[in-house]
Amino acid sequence: MTKKIIAVFMIIFYLFSSLFSNEEGSLDRIINNTERKFRSVDDYEVKMTISMSIPAFRMPKKKYHIFFKQPNKIKIKSRGFGVLPRTGMFTSPIENFDNLTDIKINNKIEKLKKDNIMISGNLILDSLALDMPNDYAKLTFKPTVDVVIDTFNWVITRVTTKIDTVKIMEIQNKFDFVDKDFYLPIESKVEYYVKDARLTKWMKKDVGLFIGDQQNIKGDMVKGLITVFYNDYRVNRGIEDSIF
Repeated sequence: MTKKIIAVFMIIFYLFSSLFSNEEGSLDRIINNTERKFRSVDDYEVKMTISMSIPAFRMPKKKYHIFFKQPNKIKIKSRGFGVLPRTGMFTSPIENFDNLTDIKINNKIEKLKKDNIMISGNLILDSLALDMPNDYAKLTFKPTVDVVIDTFNWVITRVTTKIDTVKIMEIQNKFDFVDKDFYLPIESKVEYYVKDARLTKWMKKDVGLFIGDQQNIKGDMVKGLITVFYNDYRVNRGIEDSIF
């Protein structure tokens, strides 16, 4: 009887070990495929138009000329003052996933589109361009991140950052074929919600702007929207290093 019980436990242990091993393998495959797709474009230049809707901050639509070259060379040209969201726009998938711990495939979620999958993890605070005011803030500010990946085209279509169940930031990317046959973003929306107006000051380095003084923001919930349109792509034409 004891041998049978031991045998049952060994089978259960084997099954659970296989499940964890398979999930880890699937995670590596998903991340690596997404990284490989990102690296398939050697260089590009694109024109961006950015519009904003943010309390206590007014700015007309702004245009940029962006040059990008692998692995991480970026040149941004614009006239006058401007705002350009930096989060996740020019960094590779692996760089972004390196900012997370306890990564797993999230099956307890809302219904996703066909061929889409969600990966969730805990955000490493040290990876943020934020200066926390004290140790208590570090303990209480524990964001989680949900990343939705289109596994047919291997691109990231949505990134949502939350504290508990409260959404604080969401990036949505819309893709299409550009410059004949390159599948790249044509629109990005950066939407964020902040419960404490003081937190907007901490987020300024990551979002790329200073929203306004605390006194100019009404209520305890701040909502902002930055929309980025991409036009006139020139992909893999070769960009001289002197541009950067």
